[in-house]
Amino acid sequence: MKTVTLYTDGACSGNPGPGGWGVVLLYDGHEKQLSGGEKNTTNNRMELTAVIKGLEALKEPCIVELYSDSKYVIDALEKGWAKGWKARGWVKSDKKPAMNPDLWERLLELCGKHVVNLHWVKGHSNNPFNERCDLLAVSEWMKLR
Repeated sequence: MKTVTLYTDGACSGNPGPGGWGVVLLYDGHEKQLSGGEKNTTNNRMELTAVIKGLEALKEPCIVELYSDSKYVIDALEKGWAKGWKARGWVKSDKKPAMNPDLWERLLELCGKHVVNLHWVKGHSNNPFNERCDLLAVSEWMKLR
């Protein structure tokens, strides 16, 4: 399997409000950037969408080194929360509905296709790829205001 590095970020102006997502994919000296946005969304939806779009861009199963500054995304995957929400019909352990089940459903499906190794990075801490993802995401929501 190929090993791909995936950096992702989401951003939103207001919560909800116009939002954007950014992706940087790295493989064997090649780099690909992706970005997009939505007029009325939340920051967490944009964080999830970024990861989904990055994984969807892969044409075959890969080992993916995923870097995100979203504790929401990293913790829910790493600690098994998202799988638990799904198993309980998108209900959290506190009996409240899990947010964004449509996106979590797709993300869990993609994580089943790839080997995804999770890495949390501190946002706005001079990580050049995380900073680039942030710029992509912000530029997308700015187009929508």
